[in-house]
Amino acid sequence: MADFKLEKHDDGVAVLTWDAAGKSMNVMTREAFEQVDGMIDDVLSDDAVKGLVITSGKKDFAGGMDLNVLAKIREEAGDDPARALFDFTMEGHRILRKIERAGMDDKNKGGKPIACALPGTSAGIGTEIALACHRRFMADTKAKIGLPEIMVGLFPGAGGTTRYSRMVGAMAASPVLLEGKMLDPKKAKGASLVDEVVPADELLDRARAWVLGASDADIVKPWDQKGWKMPGGEPYHPSGFMTFVGASAMVNGKTKGVYPAAKALLSVVYEGALVPFDTALRIEARWFVSVLMNPSSSAMIRSLFLNKQALEKGANRPDAPDQRVRKVGVMGAGMMGAGIAYVSALAGIEVVLIDQKQEAADKGRSHAEGILDTGISRKKVTDEKKAEVLGRITATTDYDALRGCDLIVEAVFEDTGIKAEVTKAVEAVVDADCIFATNTSTLPIGDLAQASQRPEQFIGIHFFSPVDKMNLVEIIKGEKTGPRAVAKALDYVRQIRKTPIVVNDARFFYANRCIIPYINEGVRMVKEGVEPALIENAAKLLGFPLGPLQLIDETSIDLGVKIAKATRAAMGEAYPDEAVDEVLFWMADRDRLGRKSNAGFYSYDDKGKRQGLWDGLSEKYPAADAQPELTRVQHRLMMAQVLEAVRAFEDGVLEDIREGDVGAILGWGFAPWSGGPFSWLDVVGADRAVEICDALTAEEGPRFETPALLREMAEAGQTFYARYGDGAAAEAA
Repeated sequence: MADFKLEKHDDGVAVLTWDAAGKSMNVMTREAFEQVDGMIDDVLSDDAVKGLVITSGKKDFAGGMDLNVLAKIREEAGDDPARALFDFTMEGHRILRKIERAGMDDKNKGGKPIACALPGTSAGIGTEIALACHRRFMADTKAKIGLPEIMVGLFPGAGGTTRYSRMVGAMAASPVLLEGKMLDPKKAKGASLVDEVVPADELLDRARAWVLGASDADIVKPWDQKGWKMPGGEPYHPSGFMTFVGASAMVNGKTKGVYPAAKALLSVVYEGALVPFDTALRIEARWFVSVLMNPSSSAMIRSLFLNKQALEKGANRPDAPDQRVRKVGVMGAGMMGAGIAYVSALAGIEVVLIDQKQEAADKGRSHAEGILDTGISRKKVTDEKKAEVLGRITATTDYDALRGCDLIVEAVFEDTGIKAEVTKAVEAVVDADCIFATNTSTLPIGDLAQASQRPEQFIGIHFFSPVDKMNLVEIIKGEKTGPRAVAKALDYVRQIRKTPIVVNDARFFYANRCIIPYINEGVRMVKEGVEPALIENAAKLLGFPLGPLQLIDETSIDLGVKIAKATRAAMGEAYPDEAVDEVLFWMADRDRLGRKSNAGFYSYDDKGKRQGLWDGLSEKYPAADAQPELTRVQHRLMMAQVLEAVRAFEDGVLEDIREGDVGAILGWGFAPWSGGPFSWLDVVGADRAVEICDALTAEEGPRFETPALLREMAEAGQTFYARYGDGAAAEAA
């Protein structure tokens, strides 16, 4: 079935409607692009047609390009994927240029006006199509428009970079191109992404009226006219030169030089501004293909788009009937429970929020109210929406209110005894088929499930804080957890619009298992006399959003102390982190508990703003005379996490490397440019990773010993995604 439909009306205006069959959002495919090409030819060759309106048959305009298309082109291209990708990209430029020129001759005469009518959200190729049109109309709704490709390791490569930067200038284009910002209609008009914002019920009529009244001058783009100059100054002009110097500094400051798409985008804008428009499009295509062929970009696309999307659609969901949640009981109204209640109510689920005291339960409900009030102040939430969401949350101390709940999410204090009491009290009230989920970040699910009469319906759901902002949810299967409980958890996470990963029960599960060694390695280096600034900057130059010392300040030092004590009690003489404990316990004894106490590895002002690393740290742990090379520090920080991810997969805690990569990026910000720990290993190569491990083991000890699986893959010349990319588990190899 065709994704586009062309209708010609008696007034001479044709309407091209994008309505991809069987999809909630329009995404562009190769076949659809071919349809557009033929339909544009039809419009331009028909003398009865005066002009064209391009619109959508759905509530939104488009979600972008189907990135599976790019992967398929590479697969089909054989030995020359770059040529195939370049030809495909240039074919897209040809079609959009045909829309832009619309049949005009060399003197810019004789063309047919083409307007774009955007009923809702437009991203990626949808926005690039709109930019090629002569006039853009957008409905005045809560929709957004933008070019967010940079967020998945690309840049707008279908003319969007060249067109938009030429429209508004390099500096003005930066928020849209380099930050991937999606703008509401009014802001989009101010940024020249759209020309007119109109009432939704007038959208098509206004676009048609413009088409019928447009003149030749109305449809000629500025860069197709004589004397055009780049807004903000040409690159070789003093003002333009300073713009590009500033843009280059901004890009490198924000990306630390590890994101190839950002640097390529800046090159496209700079080089393209020096040449005629059609040559600039070829430059854009070359850089776009260069990014597509870069291992980093390929890994980002795979993890942040393809794998993330697959997991959200239930790639690892057990075969079970629909388990969507109707009513959820949230036990514990602290920050975590309150956040869970909010995201559940926002998703349309009835919520019962329970705490020991009514005052505490009400405070948890007021947390949701505070988030909604912030949304109202930013004009993102209406009073009606606030009332609707809050109306779904019942804050109470009465367990009888849990009757009818089909899911319980327990988020009480991290104590096995307290959680056991709550589990028994809840199961005495709820129906026999209710699924019970415990929100825990460290306590083994198998231990907690012992308090349950129905361990097959007991599961772990680990939310990350703050719940309303963090997109990852870790679902933990206990030894006796049944498939319906897993399906219930996955369906619930999908309802609240977050990304799930499913792991097996083990100490610290997956995310914390990997992030704790990263923090510990940073603290261990402080004890050794490595400059704290070197540790933090080494991490940031790897693309980590937070260095290990800042991260422990954010999560709190006393939490680190608590985890250390519990781990040492569980491991006994095998406990490996005595050196780390010395530093953490010393900090905690001085009430330097992190950001929450305005005192940690960093100093803070009265408002909680970081002021730099704390001077007292160097007094207790002075810097050694000989400092390690930057790359050695980076290898320690990177391998501390990566090796733990491999061990988790080797041990069967992690069953799918896709979940390992997506979970690492979304859960603790693991170097997004790398695509995640398994993608990073594939980029550097297993043999090189083994070299690094062997060198670190010789100097730093057994915590860096190469896992048997990694050494085996190095010897066989294998990559993780070639061997396990289809979701196969390690033990099945």
